[in-house]
Amino acid sequence: MDVEKKPRNQPKNLPRIQASTLRYCGGNFADTLVKALAAIGQCRLMTLYDSLFEHLRQPIAQILLTRNDIADRTKYQNAQNTFMELFNLGVIPIVNENDTLAVSEIRFGDNDTLSAITAAMLQADYLFLMTDVDCLYDKNPRTNPDAIPIEVVEDVTSLEADVSSAGSSLGTGGMSTKLVAARLATSAGVTTVITRSSNPGNIASIVDYCQSLKQAQARVHQDTPSQSLPPAEEDSLSNSLSSLHLEALSKAPLHTRFLADPEPIRDRSFWLLHGIAAHGTVFIDEGAHRALVSKAGLLPAGIVDVEGHFAEQEAVRLVVVPTKRQTPSSSVPNSNATTPLFAPSSTAESEVRSGVEVGRALVNYSAAEISRIKGLQSTQIQGVLGYADSEYVALRENVSLIKREKGGVRPATPVLPSNMSLEDLTSIRNS
Repeated sequence: MDVEKKPRNQPKNLPRIQASTLRYCGGNFADTLVKALAAIGQCRLMTLYDSLFEHLRQPIAQILLTRNDIADRTKYQNAQNTFMELFNLGVIPIVNENDTLAVSEIRFGDNDTLSAITAAMLQADYLFLMTDVDCLYDKNPRTNPDAIPIEVVEDVTSLEADVSSAGSSLGTGGMSTKLVAARLATSAGVTTVITRSSNPGNIASIVDYCQSLKQAQARVHQDTPSQSLPPAEEDSLSNSLSSLHLEALSKAPLHTRFLADPEPIRDRSFWLLHGIAAHGTVFIDEGAHRALVSKAGLLPAGIVDVEGHFAEQEAVRLVVVPTKRQTPSSSVPNSNATTPLFAPSSTAESEVRSGVEVGRALVNYSAAEISRIKGLQSTQIQGVLGYADSEYVALRENVSLIKREKGGVRPATPVLPSNMSLEDLTSIRNS
């Protein structure tokens, strides 16, 4: 007896899935649909990567991350260990955000930030942020023919550049997110480069160029006499070096290079600053800030105010506000022992809210508890709360301060001896 073969059931939304995966253009899709498309896209993306690297006989791996994966210190270290083991095995990890699980509260938000945190986690030498322009300019080069390229940046915070590029329709972020990523990566000691993505070969050329400059500078320290030169000879040497640099730079692809911090923030300090989200703000006085700089912990006596709702062992911003010492009133001879030693200045509310963020901390007390003990001596915590888990609101090992340096933008002039020519620089590059 012949049995009629029925067509295999297909998903009723198959045409919709096919159309979405082939022609997805960032429309207003439901969040669940976006996550479903991300799950489909991850398979296709890794298939493409695997096919590409197979021609090079290079094995690859996939690592998907969310903010939650690095907010937990143990998970952060596990991710580090996985990366290092992959490198030991000769495997290249392909890193992406886990869009199938991430919600707005735990998203990195853009691939630039994700790449910067990953580069810092790995203590990478270079981070390349690829875009649709050659480098940063002081003005929009598309509308201003006289726009000047910015070659080297020492301090991202003092940078004056055009960031009007909004990014492509196929990705997240624009030039402004790349500057944020550059700030994160350079603070961790990672040299960061912005260059055009349409020519991937630029990456090897720029690394080659940077390495040649480092080697040339190292040779200078050996060849240059320690005594200072007469002013006339110094000016002549400076001019020749500038000319040499411009000629050498013309041989390298146009790019903007953000110099790595010579004293980088690493490991736990970087994790405290950038790996975990702050759940509130603790406003401290200048004395407390000086104590933190001197490697002391944060005591309740130095706290001026609290903002937000957070629990113990959650991260908070540390903001310094100007304060003045209170003068005990003569009309109250027996003042209460719990009167704070310090209080905000006369412009209390507005001044507190306009302070300067100086770091992050994991606190030993909740927002409600800190609000009750702010300004008090540590010996008074027991009497106010009925318990004293710690004399410190935050231990120094759980505090990471933001480095604030005075820098700027300058041309990248290597310090070379006057008898070194471009051919010497080229020979160093090729050696």
